[in-house]
Amino acid sequence: MALLLYGNTLTHKYTQDDAIVIYQNSFVKKGLSGIPDILKTDTFHGFFNEAKDGLVTGGRYRPLSLIMFATGWQLFGENPMIGHLINILCYALLAICIFLLIELLFKYRFTNKERLFFATLTTALFIAHPLHTEVVANIKGRDEILSMLGSVTGLYFLVKAVDHKKIQFAILSSLCFFLGLMSKENAITFLAIAPLTMYFFRKMGVVASIKYSVPLFASGILFLIIRTSILGFDMGSVSGELMNNPFLKIENGIYAPFSASEKTASIVFVLGKYLQLLVAPISLTHDYYPRSIGILSLSNWKVILSLLLHIGLLIFAILGLRKRNIISYGILFYILTISIASNIVFPIGTNMSERFMFMPSLGFVLILAFGFYKILQRCNTNLYYVLPGILLLLYSAKTITRNQVWKDDYTLFTTDVKTSPNSAKILNAAGGAIQTKYANTEKSPERTAKLNEAIGYLNRATTIHPNYKNAYLLKGNCQFYLGKFEESIHSYNLALQLDPNYAEAKMNQAVAYRDAGKYQGQQRNDINKAKEYLYKSYRMNAQDQETVRLLGVVHGVAGEHLKAVEYFTKLTQLMPDNATSYLALSTAYRNAGNSEQANLATQKALELDPNALLKK
Repeated sequence: MALLLYGNTLTHKYTQDDAIVIYQNSFVKKGLSGIPDILKTDTFHGFFNEAKDGLVTGGRYRPLSLIMFATGWQLFGENPMIGHLINILCYALLAICIFLLIELLFKYRFTNKERLFFATLTTALFIAHPLHTEVVANIKGRDEILSMLGSVTGLYFLVKAVDHKKIQFAILSSLCFFLGLMSKENAITFLAIAPLTMYFFRKMGVVASIKYSVPLFASGILFLIIRTSILGFDMGSVSGELMNNPFLKIENGIYAPFSASEKTASIVFVLGKYLQLLVAPISLTHDYYPRSIGILSLSNWKVILSLLLHIGLLIFAILGLRKRNIISYGILFYILTISIASNIVFPIGTNMSERFMFMPSLGFVLILAFGFYKILQRCNTNLYYVLPGILLLLYSAKTITRNQVWKDDYTLFTTDVKTSPNSAKILNAAGGAIQTKYANTEKSPERTAKLNEAIGYLNRATTIHPNYKNAYLLKGNCQFYLGKFEESIHSYNLALQLDPNYAEAKMNQAVAYRDAGKYQGQQRNDINKAKEYLYKSYRMNAQDQETVRLLGVVHGVAGEHLKAVEYFTKLTQLMPDNATSYLALSTAYRNAGNSEQANLATQKALELDPNALLKK
């Protein structure tokens, strides 16, 4: 089933955060020799390096997926097909383990036939749920799959250890859970799930449930010791950058933190949004960055509804504790596993993400499958088997179609920007993707329209996030490719006002000044304006060969032949093996009345290329 639903991703490229953990990660690209560095540094260190480690909130220690990526790079090189195939196989393995766990948990509650049906339906609903596309279709999502795989298998062997009283199962439980923790930190929530599971399904008291969960606690302690020794005690700090802190707003032209009520309202709203996506995963997007979720108040009806729903769920779960109600278990499983990504425990750097629902969704599908089981139990007809069948078909169809969006960055960004039109990050990403695709294509009405569309996205991004320097850079690039040089220079200036050391903006602005000078000279015949722009470009990058050449040309056209000689001389220094530069110097000398130097320059050009004069 996993292969059927996700087989269409095998031809997809790398997308989204794959750059951070795979093809632009220096440690991963070392292959097996990069594994020691992976084990002793932050997960993103190989991408950001020391100077930029603080760009994302909180430390991340998830070496297992990176080790797999490094091994894959060693064996297959830059091959996204292999990455997608391994993701599908890991997802399929996770499904098998979920099936085995559910069947084991209900060993003393259902008959063999009922257990088989319930485990199959729960697993099928999990595999098909469209919210999982971000995790499975994006190779980087393997950390989520491995984390849950280690957690589920750890819990499975823990229950086996209790049932059979065998130490080998306890050891396997501890080992599997440790691997889950080494994949992603959210596995830590299973330290609460394990005793909860013992209480519900093996009818133990609280103390006994905790006692039998010791193998997992041992792994948890070992992981925290390793993580702390490498990263320190970094569980996420509050960032002052909007793209890493959704709880900021603009007041008097500067960013200020949300009030306590605004932050609470946003968190409560997001929890309600998660429930809505679990029930009706219709409009999906990979991006929920500011301001996909607006600034809300506690009086907002959606916030109130979400709060009432969660209060109701908690009350139901607590009331069902004594009776060990299965729905209560599903609710508590969901709440405990979502807690770590809720912004309640510590800041996660964004409002929400569909991948954060990967582990909690098991609690939801467990409740859903149990609901179908109850309906079928009470209605003595096979007709009701159609109900879960229809839902599985709907889920599967949505998953397959959603997969197509993940085929490359351009498709992903330009599709999801329609779903998340108020996210500065996706607006910036869509603008950048369009610019990359159309920048070097031939001039056409489509190219012009697309680059203007990109500028529209980038304008909206800077309206939402006025300090978004990369959006100004990309906007300047689009304007440059449209030949709007003065507008592009202005956009680069805005980026440089935010970061005077922004190397890419400096470099691009120098090119924009250069081409603006060329345009003013060739198209507008405005020599003074051409010199003004070219000198600005030269001051920013005196080593640019084309700028130096154009300065020689413009001074020659202006009759300033000695200045032309000066710049063409520098051009020959920058391009000592280029015959054309010596011919240009020869012309400048001749126009300046120095025939002797002109002949020497011509002779040098012919030495480099005997056919130079024919090509002139």
